[in-house]
Amino acid sequence: MNVFWYMCAPDGAYPWQPEGSRQVDYGYYKQLAQAYDHLGYTGALFATGAHDVWVLASALLSYTERLRFLVAIHPGLVAPTLLAKMAATFQEFARGRLLINVVSGDAKMLGAYGMMLPHDERYAMADEYLQLWHRLFAGESVTYQGRYFSTDGAKLALPVGESIAPPPLWFGGSSDKALDVAAKHVDTYLSWGETPEQIKGKVEAVKARAARYGRELEYGIRLYVIVRDTDEKAWEAAADLYGRMDDAAIAANQRFVARSDSVGQQRMTALHGGLKPANLRDLEVAPNLWAGIGLVRPGPGTAIVGSPDTVLRTLEAYQEAGVETFILSGMPLLEEAYRFGEKVLPRLDVTREVSTARNYTWSTLFDRDLSTVKSA
Repeated sequence: MNVFWYMCAPDGAYPWQPEGSRQVDYGYYKQLAQAYDHLGYTGALFATGAHDVWVLASALLSYTERLRFLVAIHPGLVAPTLLAKMAATFQEFARGRLLINVVSGDAKMLGAYGMMLPHDERYAMADEYLQLWHRLFAGESVTYQGRYFSTDGAKLALPVGESIAPPPLWFGGSSDKALDVAAKHVDTYLSWGETPEQIKGKVEAVKARAARYGRELEYGIRLYVIVRDTDEKAWEAAADLYGRMDDAAIAANQRFVARSDSVGQQRMTALHGGLKPANLRDLEVAPNLWAGIGLVRPGPGTAIVGSPDTVLRTLEAYQEAGVETFILSGMPLLEEAYRFGEKVLPRLDVTREVSTARNYTWSTLFDRDLSTVKSA
């Protein structure tokens, strides 16, 4: 099992309110990185947020020894040759600890960076982008004229594929187009906090897609966790969070997610419908899985709630559905990382070594010259 913890602002006991927010600065990030490394987590997810993930990850690298760095990227915001160079450099300095989380995002967020592509076209662009990525990390010299990108003799100067292994690619997306990109290109498929039953269906669907390309993937999920000594105390902690979810915060978040064209976000919103019932247990969408956080937080909004034994049983239910990797978080990040890291993590068979990219020959997988792919 791979267990990652989250590394991104905002943070705090209830960060959707000013009085519940914590200052997240370089000093605090160093605390987080050293705690995750010390506690034995496989790695940390550097999600897109207020701080640039490449600068942040680079600044924290020397404070860790074994922690893997799962760094989020948006295809198309940086030219593929430049991103490959950045990744190869980080991979060399990190001695192989880099992982890449490919995030296609949504129209609103990417529009702020000048990318105005509609939903399906973003995935067509990502397909072309990742084909170039694989060729560069195979050590090729790439001259290419495509629909979205062009290169003239692009080649990485560093010894990729020799002393520098290609960083494994991780990817999340729930639409039909997203599933195809995942099946074709990545090593680990990620999903937001859906139920074990829902995840089982997605794993089966992606497995079938990947088989068409002669590939096998690993599978992961992004969740919150609220662990206390007993189930009762864990639900009391959830109730404390729930009591601080005021109408204004809920309305603001629901307005924000309503403008998203992300299918994954739509699936998350469907778990709670944007409404706060009187009883927080009405949002228990599966045993010990609570969708309440999605009322005030965009993206993955479900939490495993319970004692260490209950949390273990829930993680095992996801394992039975095909999930090997868990990206977890809590509020605040530091305190909850310690709770989980001391109460649950020692009872798990957690690897500090993440599988490297599988040995596929991309020129065989894509048996036509890239220059002919004009409208993926």
